[in-house]
Amino acid sequence: MRVVVGEDQALVREGIVRVLERAGVDVVGVAVDAPDLLDAARTHHPDVVIADIRMPPDLEDDGLRAALEIRATMPDIGVVVLSQFLEAHYARELVGERPEGVGYLLKEKVACPQILVDAVCRVAAGESALDPDVIERLVIRKRVSSPFDDLTPRERDVLALMAEGRSNAGIAANLVVSVPAVERHVTSIFSKLGLRQSDAAQHRRVLAVLRYLQS
Repeated sequence: MRVVVGEDQALVREGIVRVLERAGVDVVGVAVDAPDLLDAARTHHPDVVIADIRMPPDLEDDGLRAALEIRATMPDIGVVVLSQFLEAHYARELVGERPEGVGYLLKEKVACPQILVDAVCRVAAGESALDPDVIERLVIRKRVSSPFDDLTPRERDVLALMAEGRSNAGIAANLVVSVPAVERHVTSIFSKLGLRQSDAAQHRRVLAVLRYLQS
């Protein structure tokens, strides 16, 4: 797996690079500002780009803008953005109409190296890796009548974990239930959301997550 890292703070950047390289990830480029990040993505065309939201030159949302451009112009590159603060509107803009191949992590949560490595691997595989706190903020808005009203509390739990990018086995471990039980919940979720059986299972998972985040 080939990754480009965009982070202007040297210590944070070197820490990310070291964590990835220890996990066997090939860091093919680093960038200290948003223009450099775009250039590195175009030059190396990695599997995943990691970007801090606030980067030079303006130290506002330059990293996010670069990530959005990468998703728009190089859609086969996965994007993981790191944020110091929980800013749901940034996550919503990043996910857009396509939750696959995208991650949004709070920096405080990636103190555990494996969290970052797992997120990068999931995004490289075309899945999502969204921080649970971000998901909660995205869906806390009051809804009018929607298909989600028919989901049981357990099905909502399963769908929230799907949005984090967890597999059925990962969901089962988190909820302390069996994998077949999770599979039954997932099938029920697909049915209640009107997702066709003719679609591939992974595609239906992506569609379910997208509807969940946009509900």
